[in-house]
Amino acid sequence: MRYHHLHAGKRYREGMPELPEVEALAAYLRERAVGRAVQRFEVASFSALKTYDPAPTALAGMPLATAGRHGKFLDVGLGDDLHLIVHLARAGWLHYRDSFKSPAPLKPGSGPIAVRVRLDDGSGFDLTEAGTQKSLAVYLVRDPAEVPGVARLGPDALAVSRDEFAERIRGRNGQVKGVLVDQEVLAGIGNAYSDEILHAAKLSPFALTGKLTDEQIDALYAAMREIETDAVERSVGQKAAELKGEKRAGMRVHARTGLPCPVCGDTVREVSFADKSLQYCATCQTGGKPLADRRLSKLVR
Repeated sequence: MRYHHLHAGKRYREGMPELPEVEALAAYLRERAVGRAVQRFEVASFSALKTYDPAPTALAGMPLATAGRHGKFLDVGLGDDLHLIVHLARAGWLHYRDSFKSPAPLKPGSGPIAVRVRLDDGSGFDLTEAGTQKSLAVYLVRDPAEVPGVARLGPDALAVSRDEFAERIRGRNGQVKGVLVDQEVLAGIGNAYSDEILHAAKLSPFALTGKLTDEQIDALYAAMREIETDAVERSVGQKAAELKGEKRAGMRVHARTGLPCPVCGDTVREVSFADKSLQYCATCQTGGKPLADRRLSKLVR
C-alpha cells in the first residue's frame, strides 16, 4: 500500500497549510480523484464534522466533480450541488491512499483519523489531526458561503489588484504582519509566507499599515505576488510526499532562526508569542535594529 502525505511537516514550524499548499492539494485531487465516485464517507471524529444536513450517508455514489480552494479552505465539489469544505488548521493533514488495508468502516476515535473518503476505485483519502488541540473543521454544505470562515474571507491574495491591495491593507489599522494574515483582509496568506513577503519587501513586521508609503505598498504587493506565485509553481505538480520539503526549501527567513540571511548574511532573528513566532532579518528589514522578543521581555522584567 502506497501512502501519500499532503501536509505541512509535523515538526516544521510553518503550521497550517497556506494558499500554495492548499492549491497544490486541490490540484492533486483534480488529477487523482475527480471523476471517481464516493463509495463511502466515514466519520470517526464527530467533533471535526461541523454540519449535520446533509448526512454523510447521502454522499454514497456521488461523483467528485471539482477540487479548488477558498483562501486556505479546500473545496471538493460533490455531484451537482454539494461541497466538502475542509480547513486543515495547524495539525490537520490529508493522506491519499491508493488502497485501504481493511474494508471495515472506521470506528469512532480511530486515532488521528477524523474522516475517511473511500472512492469507487479502491483509493481515497483520510483527513487526520495530530495532537490534542482539535481544530480540524469539515463541512458538508450546498453553498461554500454557508461556512462562516469562507463567508468572511477577503479577496484572494493572488486575485487582488495593486490598488485594491493598497486599499485593504491601509483600511485595517495595525502592524503589517497581523494585517497580512487577517483572512478578512486577504485570503490565503499565513504565518510562514507573511514572513517571506515582509523579508522580500524589506519591511519590519511591526510597521504600521497607516504609515506605509506608496513605495512600500508597491514593494509589499510585488513581494506578495512573487512569493505566492513562486510557491504555487513549485508546489503544484510535486509528488505529494515532496510537498513538505518543497515548502521548506523555499523559505529564506521563516523557521530559519539562527541561520544566515541568504540576502545579506546577517543572522535570522525571531520574535516569540504565546503560540507562534515570526522570523525576520534585522539588516534587511529593520535598519539593523533587533525587535523586542515579547516572550523574553516578559521573563526579564
